[in-house]
Amino acid sequence: MAPSSKKRPAAPSGSGTPTEVEVDGRRLRLTNLDKVLYPATGFTKGQVVDYYARIAPVMLPHLHDRPVTMVRVPDGIGGERFFEKRCPGHRPDWLATVPLDADSDIAACSLESVPALVWTANLAALELHTPQARAADPWKPSAIVFDLDPGPGADLQDCARVAIELQELLVQLGLRAVAKTSGSKGLHLSLGLRPSADGDTTKGFALALGKVLESRDPKRVTVTMAKDQRGGRVFVDWSQNDRHKTTVCAYSLRATDTPSVSTPVSWEELHDLADGADPAGFAFTPADVLARADEFGDLYAESIAGDQELPELG
Repeated sequence: MAPSSKKRPAAPSGSGTPTEVEVDGRRLRLTNLDKVLYPATGFTKGQVVDYYARIAPVMLPHLHDRPVTMVRVPDGIGGERFFEKRCPGHRPDWLATVPLDADSDIAACSLESVPALVWTANLAALELHTPQARAADPWKPSAIVFDLDPGPGADLQDCARVAIELQELLVQLGLRAVAKTSGSKGLHLSLGLRPSADGDTTKGFALALGKVLESRDPKRVTVTMAKDQRGGRVFVDWSQNDRHKTTVCAYSLRATDTPSVSTPVSWEELHDLADGADPAGFAFTPADVLARADEFGDLYAESIAGDQELPELG
């Protein structure tokens, strides 16, 4: 079933001339909406804006109170791309900023509303990345992320098998995790926390669990950063929990050849993938993600539940 436009305010598909729109009471000037940003599929900036406007109800909770780093691709994915951490000076006066980090004087965008998300999309900010800590308490992360990255000779199916083993290990520790595709090659597992431990502790916890998996099957799992040692293995990237690092936000588009999305998935789907389901079925498009959000709601909601404490590892 196609997602209902009544639930999500859709931006116009647009033309080459600026378009004035009102989104939730805010007037926005959208430009170059017919510009193709993904040449392989003809996906335009207008479609990018439309996607972010419609996915906002499930995406905004994951952006709440977090500094956003944008990957902007103003000339499409074949052109220059750049990370932008400082919120542009021409932002609307109603768009708030927060410090990029506890010891930074950079003011990053804080995207708390549909108009803010639409305004950012109009910048051709295809990717939105966030840290594991909220701006209100930047020293204490509210989640741990395990970034499962397949090396040469490994694939998404291998990542699913490692994800299931990692989930079983977390369950033994009394913890719950949720998963999403990276929107590129791998998977992300997130463990929502009550902010109480610092980043060094959460990073060490992620490394410790990665080492357990590596010790069980070193030919299939590694925690080694060196890329030349990842052949045929899944790299459990524990370093994403460093407080200076960010991870692509749930529901964010990716600056890939075709418009893929970092998409929450269920454990049932990952079990199917591990058992032989076609990995191509996990290359979710914006239309797929909107339909999934209508059908399933936010499968990544527990990543921001904030109701778990880290156990001590003996």
